Amino acid sequence: MATEEDVKQRQIIESRARNISHNVRCTECGSQSIEDSQADVAILLRKLIRDEIKSGKSDKEIYKKLEDEFGETVLYAPKFDLQTAAIWLSPVIVGGVAAGIWAYQKHRQRTNVHIMALNLVRGVPLTPREKETMLDILTPPPPTKKWWWPGK
Repeated sequence: MATEEDVKQRQIIESRARNISHNVRCTECGSQSIEDSQADVAILLRKLIRDEIKSGKSDKEIYKKLEDEFGETVLYAPKFDLQTAAIWLSPVIVGGVAAGIWAYQKHRQRTNVHIMALNLVRGVPLTPREKETMLDILTPPPPTKKWWWPGK
């Protein structure tokens, strides 16, 4: 008959094994953890994890062994390194560059070089009415709709 200590030890092993199994991707299914998968390889990996726990290995050692045997993609939480950071940060960088280009173009639309040149030549800034007149004369008309350009 199992003692209370043995039951507690089995529960700890089972809990650790389930925790590790939830964080390991099934190599056959790809979209499920080995805990949720019924594929043969998942069953074998769950047994391997339990055997490793019983032999006294830590969780980190078990993850390392699985990663060495099956590659980094077997883990749901890959290591954070320079390549991973670049992959995750690239959308933010692209968005920042796009926002910068958009802001620069908006700034150029508001700043007319000809008016700035007239201010320098005259030595006196243009009055609001003169500035408005100059903008009307110098601002090109908006582009016309093209029949071959979608959405415009």
